[in-house]
Amino acid sequence: MSSRLGFGASMALALGSFAVVATAQQPPLQIPSFKSGVEIVSLNVTVADGQQRYATDLQEEEFQVFEDGVKQDISYFNRSNLPIALALLMDTSASMEARLQTAQEAASGFAKQLRGQDLAEIIDFDSRVNILAPFTNNVDVLEQAIRRTSAGGSTSIYNAIYIALKDLKKVIVKQPDEVRRQAIVVLSDGEDTSSLLPFEEVLDLAKRSETAIYAIGLRDAEGAASSRGFKEAEFVLRQLSQETGGRAFFPLQVAELPAIYSQISEELSSQYSIGYTSKNAKRDGAWRRIVVRVARPNLTARTKQGYFAPTTASR
Repeated sequence: MSSRLGFGASMALALGSFAVVATAQQPPLQIPSFKSGVEIVSLNVTVADGQQRYATDLQEEEFQVFEDGVKQDISYFNRSNLPIALALLMDTSASMEARLQTAQEAASGFAKQLRGQDLAEIIDFDSRVNILAPFTNNVDVLEQAIRRTSAGGSTSIYNAIYIALKDLKKVIVKQPDEVRRQAIVVLSDGEDTSSLLPFEEVLDLAKRSETAIYAIGLRDAEGAASSRGFKEAEFVLRQLSQETGGRAFFPLQVAELPAIYSQISEELSSQYSIGYTSKNAKRDGAWRRIVVRVARPNLTARTKQGYFAPTTASR
C-alpha cells in the first residue's frame, strides 16, 4: 500500500479487512493532570550501565531533562514500581511453525511475571490480527490464550501494532492521581508481507502514544538474517523501539526467548516516571526532541526520543 493513503481512509480499509475481537472496558487509570489546562510531558525513563544493569535508586535531582536543547523543570517524579498495561504480540505466520511451542513457553513465563495490579492482552497475527485475550490480570486466561496460538499464513505486524496501540489508549481513562505505564512486546521472525497499513502511519501513531515498544526479531541461524527481508524487518523493529524508549532484541536461537522476556519484565519494573511542562509555549504541532541525562557516571538514561507539540485546534 502506498504511504500516501490518508490516515482515516487506510484505517477504515484495514478495520474492514481483518478480524479483531472487541476488548472489555477497564478500570480508570490515567497519567495525572497536575493543573487544569496544563499539559504535562510524561516520560518513562530507564537508567542502566554498560552491562544493562538497572539503577533504581536515583533521586529527582540527579536527572536533567532537555527539550530541543533547553533544560526543563521537572514537575513530577516517581520511582516506585508502577502498574503496567501491556500488549503481548506473537507472530503466528507459517514461518514460526517449528518454533511456536518454544515461543509459547517463553511468553507464558513472561505472563507469569505480571503482578496483580498489571493488565495484559494477548494478540496473535499472521495475515489477520486476532485479540485472543482482552486486557486482564488473570494469568490463567493469558496463558490459555497464548497456548491457543497456531501457525499459518503471512505476516501483518504493522496492523497488529496499530491495533495494540489503539487498545492501550482505550485502557487509559480519565481518573486523576493514577499512573499506568504502557508497553507493547512484539515477537516476529520476518518482514511484514500483508499489512494494509503502511509503516509510516504505524510509526507516527507510536510516536504520538505513551507506549514503549519492545521488539524481538527472531533471526534464522541458517542465514536468513542476512536477507533483504530480514534487514528491512530489523530496521522497522529498531526504529519503533528507539523512538518510543523501548528496546530491540535479535536472538539467533528461539531458546534465548525466556531470558529476553525476563529482561524486558525486569526493565518495566525498574523505570522512573518523570513529567514536566514544556518551556516552549508554541502550539505548532512540531516534533520536539527529548534527551534525559543522569548525574552519576557510567549510567545512561533511555526514554522516548520526543513528542509532537500540541496544536491550537487541540486546546
